[in-house]
Amino acid sequence: MPIKTVLDKARVPVKIWTELSSLEEDAAKQLLNTANLPFVFKHVAAMPDVHLGKGATIGSVVATKGAIVPAAVGVDIGCGMCAVKLPFTADALGGDQGLRRLRNSIERSIPTGPEGNREVSTRAGKAFKALGKPVALDEKTKAVKNAAYQLGSLGGGNHFIEICVDKDSNAWLMLHSGSRNVGKCLAEEHIRKAKWLMQEMSVNLADPDLAYFLENTPEFQSYLHDLMWAQDYAKANRNEMMLKILKDLSHHVYGEDRGAEALTVTRVDCHHNYVAREVHFGEKVFVTRKGAVRAQAGDLGIVPGSMGTRSYIVRGLGNPEAFHSCSHGAGRRMSRGEAKRRFSVEDLRSQTAGVECRKDTGVLDEVPGAYKDIDEVMANQNDLVEVVAELKQIVCVKG
Repeated sequence: MPIKTVLDKARVPVKIWTELSSLEEDAAKQLLNTANLPFVFKHVAAMPDVHLGKGATIGSVVATKGAIVPAAVGVDIGCGMCAVKLPFTADALGGDQGLRRLRNSIERSIPTGPEGNREVSTRAGKAFKALGKPVALDEKTKAVKNAAYQLGSLGGGNHFIEICVDKDSNAWLMLHSGSRNVGKCLAEEHIRKAKWLMQEMSVNLADPDLAYFLENTPEFQSYLHDLMWAQDYAKANRNEMMLKILKDLSHHVYGEDRGAEALTVTRVDCHHNYVAREVHFGEKVFVTRKGAVRAQAGDLGIVPGSMGTRSYIVRGLGNPEAFHSCSHGAGRRMSRGEAKRRFSVEDLRSQTAGVECRKDTGVLDEVPGAYKDIDEVMANQNDLVEVVAELKQIVCVKG
């Protein structure tokens, strides 16, 4: 499926992998404001799950030369996913009662919402120390001190842990999380600095949230350091959760801990809120993906649906027009507030039938009906990725 929509009323065009009718008017304005920035390279790419975001559009891919926009990354720096194909079928998990026990076990092992671990394990402590230190926040601040305790915790919102099954009945473990509160605090501090700089430089922007740092300035270097630190923290956070859950799974299936390697047939890791140095159209650029996954030729990625629909393991096709990217999920079709107004707990229960998960008002904003049709999203990006595995969740843990 080729690009469906092109917005050409900005300095560079915006190329969108979905129909204009499915894009909110405010999201289109956000994309055009981004495309008007003087350092945006070639064009802006918008994935088929594109929707309005805070500061910058979710599902956007922006290549820049000589500058980075912190809000185009977002406040959950390094947010992304990890999936592991397990060496057994779903039958080994023990039916409905077994799935309920497994969900309870995961919820005991992994703190959710704003919570962190009660103590820092030796393994997590070593992983956290290896990251070094951010520069925008003093190591004695609450956010940084708590970061060690939050390493190996899920968070809230749309973050989740799932046990899934593919079409061949193979079981998979999949999770979605980011850089927790420390990443949010770092992002907010740098966004504040960027906005202050714009005032000092008398730069007038159509959207103040698109404040930026120019390369080779101290502010740019500080942000880049903290950006990479938070991305590494997010990856380490997902890894720590994976190790704890794989231990739970091993005990659940085998009655003993056989180790993570014994339970890992295939592993896929990917950020979807991040910046990377890449080469596109023969030029070295910074690529900011906010709600998008790198899909270079051969790259494995993860495209989740919602807590009641399918998810996909995909392989990138390396489409240059998308800056070698694809969607990061189904994408929301309404705000959290609108979802709570429009849907009931009974809707949530019916839409998550067959899934061992919470079915209460605390997760009503994550009801599957609040998300776009994952099948339509996948159809709109068949020139960006090919499907490797189709997954259906049978257990879902939400923050």
